[in-house]
Amino acid sequence: MAYLTVNFISKSLMRTVPVNVILPVDKMVFPGMPEPEDKPFKLLILLHGILGNYTDWVNGTRIQRWAEEKNLCVVMPSGDNAFYLDFPQAGNYYGKFIGEELPAMMRKMFKISDKREDCFIAGLSMGGFGAMRNGLKYPDTFGCIASLSGAFILREPDPDKEDEPIGRMGLETYIFGTMKQGWFSDKNPQFLAKELAEKKAAGETVNLPKIYMCCGTEDGLISSNYVVRDDLRSKGFDVTWEEGPGAHEWNFWDTYIEKILNWLPLDSGAAGINSGNVGKPE
Repeated sequence: MAYLTVNFISKSLMRTVPVNVILPVDKMVFPGMPEPEDKPFKLLILLHGILGNYTDWVNGTRIQRWAEEKNLCVVMPSGDNAFYLDFPQAGNYYGKFIGEELPAMMRKMFKISDKREDCFIAGLSMGGFGAMRNGLKYPDTFGCIASLSGAFILREPDPDKEDEPIGRMGLETYIFGTMKQGWFSDKNPQFLAKELAEKKAAGETVNLPKIYMCCGTEDGLISSNYVVRDDLRSKGFDVTWEEGPGAHEWNFWDTYIEKILNWLPLDSGAAGINSGNVGKPE
């Protein structure tokens, strides 16, 4: 299993950025087993939550092990605390970086499929929001979206409280503006879903990504996840929903990222020889 940290200059973010990459290109197999097929890898862009960075998923879950078993390339960027949205006033286009530049750059660097149906996006909490927003913003890039405990903090504004602030950390208002400004904009996944559904209803050819959502039953975000799930389904999206015991924490995300990999249209594979898999003693 090759595990790399790659630094490159991002035009969207106007600076050098790091990403961690899991690439099962060096898989060894036991004698008598077939060699892995030499073909482009499918790609999963995996987003961290607020206060995190590009190291979180490898530190918090067993994603490296499962990516090897699935012959999947996993790319983990940093999104700061910006909800993976564009900020033209600061010259930071996180959405464009995730939806266009990063997949294209990884294909230049590595042997990765250029097919939409082989490109996926997922994330937890803030990253679950970012995966949903950018998966719907760039439906020609991503065939599948997965959101774990998505931080869907936008809600349809009360006419009497359209200018109320969002969230409790302060940065949410900087990111979204007022509740009205955030709701009626492409920063809102539900707004984007509505646009795609309307285009499809009008007879336009539209790619609707398949969607997986999950949340812990003890997670304070589960109610807002129900709202988004039901809204997407009402608009004709194929949404798989799962919930189970757990709060907003890594034990839940470790369990459910494996479920997501089993849900994605990946090749059946097998773990290669490594320090944790050296076969049974004779």
